[in-house]
Amino acid sequence: MRNDLEQERQWAVQRYLKGEKPAAICASLGRSRPWLYKWSARFSSGDPGWFQDQSRQPRSNPLRTPAEIEEIVKLLRLSLYNDDLFCGAQAIQWEMDEMHVRPVPSLRTIGRILSRHDLTHRRTGRYEPKGKAYPELPALQPNQTHQADLVGPRYLKGPVRFYSLNVVDLRTARCGLEPLLSQSGQSIVDALWSLWRRMGIPRNLQVDNAWSFYGSPAHPRGMGPLIRLCLHHRVQPWFIPMNEPWRNGVVEKFNDHYDQKFFRKVVIASADELMQASLAFEQKHNSRYRYSKLRGKTPLEVLAQTGKKLRFPKQEHAPLLPLKKPQTGCFHLVRFIRSDLRLNVFGELFTVPSQLQYEYVVATIDVKEQKLKIFLDHQQIEEYAYKLR
Repeated sequence: MRNDLEQERQWAVQRYLKGEKPAAICASLGRSRPWLYKWSARFSSGDPGWFQDQSRQPRSNPLRTPAEIEEIVKLLRLSLYNDDLFCGAQAIQWEMDEMHVRPVPSLRTIGRILSRHDLTHRRTGRYEPKGKAYPELPALQPNQTHQADLVGPRYLKGPVRFYSLNVVDLRTARCGLEPLLSQSGQSIVDALWSLWRRMGIPRNLQVDNAWSFYGSPAHPRGMGPLIRLCLHHRVQPWFIPMNEPWRNGVVEKFNDHYDQKFFRKVVIASADELMQASLAFEQKHNSRYRYSKLRGKTPLEVLAQTGKKLRFPKQEHAPLLPLKKPQTGCFHLVRFIRSDLRLNVFGELFTVPSQLQYEYVVATIDVKEQKLKIFLDHQQIEEYAYKLR
């Protein structure tokens, strides 16, 4: 078929060069004049293969990543791999940001570059950490550590916009769901109080760095409502490293379970129905869902087996804002110190000693002493005056 087309083009141009009228040529071949003039122009270019089809692919793509950026991605991947370090898209993006490469590609773009150049093979053998220990919280007893996350916004028919404060106890895998209609401080306090009334008060509460949890970005030392509520009830808040949601992996995985088994399956038309359905799902999960990590037991079976007596709030209703400023207690931020030696505490930057470079540290804010203390492997390295407002 292709040869027939090529012969037709050659024959049409030959007839045109011999002086035959374009109208006659086109009528006999069932072609248009622009078609004839196009191939005639191709003949005049001097290209010996003028009668052959040419690629219609654009010669340039304004959206394609520049070649220089691709080379940097490839070299960084090989360098990190050879140094036996993390060498995925996230690690490469961090390195490019530190090198002030602009523009820094997205994680998806870096992943496509690695796939295009066959640089996605995994390191053989189990990865052994190289001195980058992460300060994991203990979970030996029920309510020793809770992980919490705010899911949303989501929408019901109506429409009704809502969020869900999801909490998981790491020892027993018990979950708690509390819907709320806003991210206001009072809503967060009310939701957490309701969860404590059902699950008990934890010793540690681990959350991400959403402003709903730490307070106002304009007043980083103001101790937001969640921090104040926790400290008033001898709970220590822990904030995971920024941009590392996998550090809250248990509740993040539960959020997927919440989406698949609850939100996408249950038809809800009002906030009241949402509250009832959330509580029903919570009770069903805790009494019937069996985990392999719990040796096939349900969360409530594990709780009963431990015989642990839980601590609950004494009042039925949550305290109203504003909450008084706590006078004692501590809250903590886990941070990874990069090459700039900067510690980010809710937007404030502190310069730390060089020995902390590329290490996970715990920044503890002591409310009574009004100090910011920096720990590495439980050893205090530095401290700063930190006046709370």
